[in-house]
Amino acid sequence: MRALVLILLAVVPAVAQPPKPPVTLRLSGSFLLREKLHPGPAILQAAREEADRAMSVGPFSVMEKKQIPPSGDKHDFMSLAPYWWPNPATPNGLPWVRRDGETDPQESSISDHANLFRMEDAVHALALGYYLTGDEQYAGRAVLLLRTWFLDPATRMNPNLNYGQAIPGITTGRGIGLIGMREIPLVLDGVTLLSPSPRLTQADRDGLRTWFSSYLEWLQNSPIGRAEAAAKNNHGSWYDQQLAGIALFLGDTNLARQVVETAKSKRIAYQIRADGREPLELARTKSFSYSVFDLLALMRLAQEGEIAGADLWDYRAPGGGSIRGALNFLLPYALGEKPWPYQSLNGVESGSLVEPLLLAAIHYRSSDYVNQAEKLEKHPKLDVLLLEQEAEQAVSATPAPAR
Repeated sequence: MRALVLILLAVVPAVAQPPKPPVTLRLSGSFLLREKLHPGPAILQAAREEADRAMSVGPFSVMEKKQIPPSGDKHDFMSLAPYWWPNPATPNGLPWVRRDGETDPQESSISDHANLFRMEDAVHALALGYYLTGDEQYAGRAVLLLRTWFLDPATRMNPNLNYGQAIPGITTGRGIGLIGMREIPLVLDGVTLLSPSPRLTQADRDGLRTWFSSYLEWLQNSPIGRAEAAAKNNHGSWYDQQLAGIALFLGDTNLARQVVETAKSKRIAYQIRADGREPLELARTKSFSYSVFDLLALMRLAQEGEIAGADLWDYRAPGGGSIRGALNFLLPYALGEKPWPYQSLNGVESGSLVEPLLLAAIHYRSSDYVNQAEKLEKHPKLDVLLLEQEAEQAVSATPAPAR
């Protein structure tokens, strides 16, 4: 009998296990898996177009800059504070002086900041292109970009931001510079989506985990990292989003959950009033843009909270502040129903509210938010198309609650 059982087991094919959704931070892994298995033509076309464009950019490196950091090591990241200008009252222009909201053209003279953003966007586009289409050429290019920026000894960035947002005559770097890494979850998701590809080797995975482990330690324990953690406004929100995202990527769910839970009192209760105003952002010269900017950071942190098992979406502070309240405060101004009553050098950039609206539509199952986003978005990119599709699926699955 035992022999018969063994023979039967040998001839009966094993049942294929259904694929598992990727644990992604920016876009829902379960939604991405559904799109991979049952792709829509519009999304596939957008994925290929964006990945094709990314095939011809980079690779990028911190070694491309002409300047030498104060450390003497070009592998260290450098950037200049955007809203600081040479001092017109001194012969040598030092110390520089602040002009909030007005970007000094000299900021672009150091290439690290722009190259970091280009690398993040390209890795994200290529990884999405690979995941949704299975095209290995996209994976190969993404891996090249990752190796060049993070791993190759000749071109890699050191895992710190000691010299971010320097101000000549005042400081060689400060905590505010960490906001330059706010889009790093795009890279983390890229690595996750590239995992099935043989182009991403085990050595690549190990090297990237080592890099981000070192950077996480610096983020938490360096004087500059601790300074940004203590920031009260959007800088603190983006720090939390970055910290929690890296912790999740490295498998430290407890740390990520702790960051999100602390953000309830440290960020939402402190930053948002009962009527949805964000006073620290309203005090800026680009008050609408910065209000949306902080809200987006909190929403992305809320996405990470869903993975970590902490609810930021539905949290309401004792004073009445909440994520949804902040969105509802901004919405009528974005739609042009009310004139924006605060200073805003760049006006009301209504399109910046599209992503927050779609993220809210997904969580709150609100068709109203979907409709409002469609009014504001003119030329959707792939990420927006994916969020729109996920929002429509979420709304159709569950009746929308009242706003």
